[in-house]
Amino acid sequence: MSESNSTSNRRDFLKTLGAVGGGIAAVQMGMVGVEAASEGNPLRPMGSKYMGDFAAPKLETVRWGAIGVGARGSGAVEQLAQIEGSEIIAISDLYQDWAERSAAALQKLGKKAPVLYHGNPNRYHEMLARPDIDAVVICTPWEEHAPMAIAAMEAGKHAFVEVPMGLTLTELWKIVDTSERTGKHCMMMENCNYNRDELMFLNLARQNVLGHLLHGEAAYLHPLCEQMNEVDRGTGSWRTKYYAIPNGGNLYPTHGLGPVAQYMSLVRTEDTFDRLVSFASPAYGRNQYAREKFPADHKWNQMNFQCGDISTQLIKTKLGRTIMVQWDETTPRPYSRHDLLMGTKGVVAGYPARAAIQGWSDTEEWSEKEKFDKLFDQYEHPLWKRMGEVAKKMGGHGGMDFIMRSRIVECLRKGEPLDQNVYEGAAWSSVHTLSSKSEQEGGAPQKFADFTRGNWKTTLPLGIVA
Repeated sequence: MSESNSTSNRRDFLKTLGAVGGGIAAVQMGMVGVEAASEGNPLRPMGSKYMGDFAAPKLETVRWGAIGVGARGSGAVEQLAQIEGSEIIAISDLYQDWAERSAAALQKLGKKAPVLYHGNPNRYHEMLARPDIDAVVICTPWEEHAPMAIAAMEAGKHAFVEVPMGLTLTELWKIVDTSERTGKHCMMMENCNYNRDELMFLNLARQNVLGHLLHGEAAYLHPLCEQMNEVDRGTGSWRTKYYAIPNGGNLYPTHGLGPVAQYMSLVRTEDTFDRLVSFASPAYGRNQYAREKFPADHKWNQMNFQCGDISTQLIKTKLGRTIMVQWDETTPRPYSRHDLLMGTKGVVAGYPARAAIQGWSDTEEWSEKEKFDKLFDQYEHPLWKRMGEVAKKMGGHGGMDFIMRSRIVECLRKGEPLDQNVYEGAAWSSVHTLSSKSEQEGGAPQKFADFTRGNWKTTLPLGIVA
């Protein structure tokens, strides 16, 4: 598509947003997927410090504020409240009934009732002003993630934000700069890094079972058109507008990419991201769903869903390794994160779980099911050994949510570096903007920003936590 046509499509898109209403703001969408990659990387401001291996002072009890307690946030506060040394102090949500629902759930668990802030989208600032909050968990619409995380750090709180960390390179740089200046953590809570299979794959990589790592594959393939039925409240009420972005790229790259990036120690000592190219399919699925499920005059039928149904990226790292990333939230298909890691001695993959490793199995065919399960006997990650049974009982995507939240609390209480630093969250999230720009330019390569400003070379790889 030519630059003039792309610009025209975006202008028409913004007009459409203004027409459909429903709280969709053009200024929000103007922030998404339209930036070019930065040429070079800005210097670190005087007085700021690198946060790659940063460990904050120990907290005897982690006192939490929560912003957003809808589908995702309500589960987060209930789990955090049940972790030893963790307490929910206050909750902020636009909707009074959602805030009160979470407060009631905490009281049912025998916890102290949190202070509630609701009824105004800016009331979270009142909560952030409280001196009795150490950290903030942010589970709000995507466009709010960066502003709220920045506000939390400016208020002296550690920020823990749902994926993605931010929507543009400008936002991501501001998050990095704020974290470095304030000395506060900002972690994007990529829960898939804590799934049982992904933890074992990390252990295999660290023990060199697969040899030199060459290639990874990562995806988020999850049919979510039914979210469009949440018209006024809920995830679909705010998420649906993003599928109308022309050349929107990969809107949700981190669930698949995060684990693969940590296997390869990207943005750490071993290697880092270099460049990507991106291509997308035509956009048919959501327009079809809107026509079939909603009246002709419904606001979803006033939108032209132009973000490709399937978006595919090929990433090249500084060492020359490759990663294929895919995103599809539209077509009817089985859920998959298509997790795959290939090295000189073998390959492991998910969906279905399978392996072919020299010295362990026949490398000319996949070992699956019972044979694959035997890998856990030898290479189960110590973290899953320690927490897995409790995590499965606590729930949250098979237990990975609880392990992630428990590790956050554990690191803050012990004064240890987090498992995911601010630079990883920024790099993984930036795939959205870079893929969008590549698609605008017919698949032209896009360089990754180095949010570490060269310090990735000194940052320790993520170890195997016992």
